[in-house]
Amino acid sequence: MHKVQAKGIVSAQNGMNIYRGCTHGCIYCDSRSTCYQMQHAFEDVEVKINAPELLEQALRRKRKKCIIGTGAMSDPYIHLEEELQLTRTCLGLISDYGFGLAIQTKSARILRDLDLLLAINEQAKCVVQMTLTTFDEELCKVLEPNVSTTKERFEVLQVLRDQGIPTIVWLDPILPWINDTEENLRGIMDYCVEAQVTGIICFGMGLTLRDGNREYFYEKLDEHFPGMKERYIARYGNLYQVVSPKNDKLMAIFQDLCARHNIISGVNSCFDYLHEFIEKGPRQMTLPLDDV
Repeated sequence: MHKVQAKGIVSAQNGMNIYRGCTHGCIYCDSRSTCYQMQHAFEDVEVKINAPELLEQALRRKRKKCIIGTGAMSDPYIHLEEELQLTRTCLGLISDYGFGLAIQTKSARILRDLDLLLAINEQAKCVVQMTLTTFDEELCKVLEPNVSTTKERFEVLQVLRDQGIPTIVWLDPILPWINDTEENLRGIMDYCVEAQVTGIICFGMGLTLRDGNREYFYEKLDEHFPGMKERYIARYGNLYQVVSPKNDKLMAIFQDLCARHNIISGVNSCFDYLHEFIEKGPRQMTLPLDDV
């Protein structure tokens, strides 16, 4: 890792990334794309060490409360967070200032901060977004090697369900000829139904590939799935959107299951829900018994 003093932390759309880069090692990661102009090795994570100070300044300046989003580009619960606790500090500020939160991760480390998630959700709205791609645990460890397995993430969703914290699942990406099976989809959907997720974001059965992440993805295909890279190149060339041949069938199953279980499936509807700020009122301070 390397530390930097950032100039700003909250975007015009109220999103923030405390870390830039990642150590989870997901073979398909779009954040590796050169279009994001990362000037350092992806695993040499850039740490915005002054993120809490910048966030507090931004929250003080805002005239209206809103949802603060984090995790869209770099997971807020990478391994470094255990030591640095920058995400936890920022969640404390969001709670203290009465803002809402939409946080996205693949890591069970988020349960460390359950107290803050509950505090935010008590006075505004806290939505946890969890990515699920691969029902098979062994395949998951190949595609997403350094992060919580799908079963572990499902267990996080169960805890959040029991604590009344709403969740959104990202069903993305689905890799042609690797995890684009009906068995995989139904396994993930069973998890979503049991966890009572509010919505599922799915752009279709496939993935995106562009300069930067395509090369890394193909390198990992050669390592784990010999001959698969050539199959991708023959069918997709340098296409940005790589759509599974099974897209129509799998999307029909997906839409049917969402409708039957009252799960929001429209991408725009899910994003509307994530951005909708709800103020529930200030928390009531509890006095020690000796002072009552």
